[in-house]
Amino acid sequence: MSKKPKKLGKKPKDFTAQIFKILSREPSKSFNYKQIAAVLELSDTKSRNEIIRDLKILKAQDKIHETEIGKYQIISKAEYYEGIVDMTSRKTGYFVCDELEDDVFIPFINLNHALDGDKVKAYIYNRRSSRKPEAEVLEILERKKTEFVGVIDIQKNFAFVTTANAKMYTDIFIPKNKIGDAEHGDVVLVTLEDWPKKADSPFGSVIKVLGKPGEHNTEIHAILAEYGLPYDFPIEVEAYANKIDTSITEEEIKKRRDMRDVLTFTIDPKDAKDFDDALSFQVLENGNYEIGVHIADVSHYLQEGTILDDEAYKRATSVYLVDRVVPMLPEVLSNFACSLRPHEEKYTFSAVFQLNNKAEVLDAWFGRTVTYSDQRFAYEEAQSIIETKSDVIPAEISLTGSEYSVPKPIVDATLKMDELAKILRRKRMAAGAISFDKVEVKFNLNEEAEPIGVYFKQSKDANHLIEEFMLLANRKVAEFIGKQKKTFIYRIHDEPNEDKLINLQTVIAKFGYSINFKSKKDISNSLNNLLSEVVGKKEQNLVDTLTIRSMSKAAYSTENIGHYGLAFDYYSHFTSPIRRYPDVMAHRLIQHYIDGGKSVSEEDYEEKCQHSSQMEALAAQAERDSVKYMQVKYMQDHKDQEFLGVVSGVTEWGIYVEIIENKCEGMVRIREIRDDYYTFDDKQYALIGEVSKNIIQLGDEVYVKVKNADLVKKQLDFHYLRKRE
Repeated sequence: MSKKPKKLGKKPKDFTAQIFKILSREPSKSFNYKQIAAVLELSDTKSRNEIIRDLKILKAQDKIHETEIGKYQIISKAEYYEGIVDMTSRKTGYFVCDELEDDVFIPFINLNHALDGDKVKAYIYNRRSSRKPEAEVLEILERKKTEFVGVIDIQKNFAFVTTANAKMYTDIFIPKNKIGDAEHGDVVLVTLEDWPKKADSPFGSVIKVLGKPGEHNTEIHAILAEYGLPYDFPIEVEAYANKIDTSITEEEIKKRRDMRDVLTFTIDPKDAKDFDDALSFQVLENGNYEIGVHIADVSHYLQEGTILDDEAYKRATSVYLVDRVVPMLPEVLSNFACSLRPHEEKYTFSAVFQLNNKAEVLDAWFGRTVTYSDQRFAYEEAQSIIETKSDVIPAEISLTGSEYSVPKPIVDATLKMDELAKILRRKRMAAGAISFDKVEVKFNLNEEAEPIGVYFKQSKDANHLIEEFMLLANRKVAEFIGKQKKTFIYRIHDEPNEDKLINLQTVIAKFGYSINFKSKKDISNSLNNLLSEVVGKKEQNLVDTLTIRSMSKAAYSTENIGHYGLAFDYYSHFTSPIRRYPDVMAHRLIQHYIDGGKSVSEEDYEEKCQHSSQMEALAAQAERDSVKYMQVKYMQDHKDQEFLGVVSGVTEWGIYVEIIENKCEGMVRIREIRDDYYTFDDKQYALIGEVSKNIIQLGDEVYVKVKNADLVKKQLDFHYLRKRE
């Protein structure tokens, strides 16, 4: 059935927001309806009558009072705040403001065209019926986004675009002359241009056709477009990058510490194309160990003030989707000039440490170097050396596909660094670090990028070896600058919110676990115990996920508050400049200070930190969406299969079930559970059968089948079969 155009302007006009705005500008002054009409430039009788009506309604709601007959003034206790709108999926929202203790409910009628994430000015008042505060949006100060992805429904003289975002409560009206090349049913990117006061929907225009719904590239490009992330570089940026001189010159080598003769190698994922970091190792005459953490010197090529640097800053991060990487830098830099590829000389920025057998740092040096990588390892190959203590890499895990022997110096270096890394890790844990080794869902893809299998990636000793030395470099670099009291970019992580931890305690108690709240150290110890106790159990992924959600989010800032999760007083990002812009800025600042430069503007760098944090969050959302999309796509081909899952969420509208063998999560609606009539018990986080008193709660194992796999919404619906006995 075709969609009818929405009738505009038929219902009585609501002047509430405009009246608030006028009265709030001059809170000490009283206005009558004629003065308000004059400000709004309205002279018709109908509009004046509607203003009189709205004034009486506002008076009845105790939002304004009548100072004398027909004259009105804002009630002095009325409060106005600036904040952010956080929409729910039920066409209502919450007003979030740092000045307020709690988020304030916004009924749909009070949104006044505000959308999720918009910065607004709002009025807070108490409803007479419940005395609970509510908010009304008076003014939209800044739209969070003006571009949206959706499916276009083309009618004879106009079109509507409907988004899959549950928080976007309206479709977008597209006039006929702004449809462009879009065809009915296409996935399109639209820009929001206007929202007339009398219109139910905002007006927009199509700026790009992304393709047909459900097609692989369409959906991946839609994910990127939804978050405003690019999937190719402007031609002029590519051209600029391709002209950069990437040769290694004697003139430049003379300006650097030459470490080409020191044993150096990389350890990365098997499918890695860019190698940010390498480790060097040598035994010193005093019996200690010199370990170099060598990082691609991106700042040598990425010069400030160039179009290449502007583009890298705008992106701020590479985006790792299931089937592709959207890089921060063009390929000529990310995969070639800056990548520490085996048997090639490279410009690097290094942190070189002298450690003893107790993994104590006795000396540290930071600066620009030139290095030569003697070997490239995949994690599996390095793991084989650690586990077997052998120099033979078996064919089945070898990068070359055939068995080969590793030179003894590299074997010895790997084993010693593994030993030191384990000591560093133990020290971190003893200091209160949280051990997050969450299982990552990965997909085996065929040539068409179709998912043909699911596997789980877990960190082993080889991963921890690299991790510990990268953490050491990041920590010591931050400490080096931080103790000089100069402006720097820190990676900060605040302590967890106690309310979130209490909510976590409520859930994990159902599985027999608990958190010790006595002290900060007790909390971190009990969280570590919790994370180790759930390993291999059915509730592991649920508990891991909920524990991560209870943590504060890490971010970039010039204000150092330390890193709670790592238990470091100083921490920065220094080790991945190919894929993170903050690391590039860190390199530049370190060199600037080594050269004797003065402390840079904290205000300028704080703005850059905030931008980097925002882009990181968008990239993470896009990455999660791509995993969800691939999970739905994978499950499309398994509709007839019965799966065992764990109840991972319980709500008044149904249960969420995570399939154990592939971590795909879907929903069973409460009405679909046929063996009884179930109601939601919010105290137990459970559904309870009215007749049988059967309980379905968090952690229960249940059998399900796929009912519906929606690629556009990235959503799975399950049929509920039965509980596991």
